[in-house]
Amino acid sequence: MRDIQNEHDNREVPLQKVGVKGVRYPVCVLDKSKKNQNTTATVDLFVNLPHKFKGTHMSRFIEVFHKHHSNITMQHFLEMLEEIRTKLDAEKAFGSITFPYYIQKAAPVSGAEGIMEYICSYEGEVGEKERKFYITIEVPVTTLCPCSKAISEYGAHNQRGKVRVKLLYKDFFWIEDVIQMIEECASSPLYTVLKRQDEKEVTEHAYDNPRFVEDVVREVYLGLKKMNFAWFSVEAENAESIHNHNAYAYTSS
Repeated sequence: MRDIQNEHDNREVPLQKVGVKGVRYPVCVLDKSKKNQNTTATVDLFVNLPHKFKGTHMSRFIEVFHKHHSNITMQHFLEMLEEIRTKLDAEKAFGSITFPYYIQKAAPVSGAEGIMEYICSYEGEVGEKERKFYITIEVPVTTLCPCSKAISEYGAHNQRGKVRVKLLYKDFFWIEDVIQMIEECASSPLYTVLKRQDEKEVTEHAYDNPRFVEDVVREVYLGLKKMNFAWFSVEAENAESIHNHNAYAYTSS
């Protein structure tokens, strides 16, 4: 059969990325307590395309990813991209997957069990001589305003926020350890199930640990530095409860 993708293109315009985007696929990732966790990822996979080729073979991206989808671990993600690069005869391959990661979490006093969702991403680039791999973890938290606490005769406004870290992969680590560290840097962690005694504990804990977004980013920065990541970035965004805008802070190592 005629293979139009491999035919010559005379416009002499190289494309930096071609491939598939927004693929929804079941995957299996590592879980610290249960060894493995099944979840669903949104997948983007690309290669570069030299100017002489008319197109790439889209089905090959899915074929390779399907081969690896039951073992999409940090260690194997770049191996999957290298296979895509080789199979499509490309100089570079790029890929990202974003997936919800679930952790069973007990309420602080009653011990009532619930499941928390955290959004994670793997992002990689593989060339003949260079490889880059980043992991992004997004953690929902509670923050209580230090200024509101300082100037108010009673109470203080608080809000739900998100902390997002992007980590350059060097050595293996557990996602759960990073999540726990981030939650400890906020005014309070979030929980799925809270009884009344838990709600009292969470409310008072947040009041005793007021944090601006600036405080959260600085504390997470110090926590990641202790974990010896080669490079990282930290951002925090609060959906302010008494303003019609969000508060935001960012830094990188």
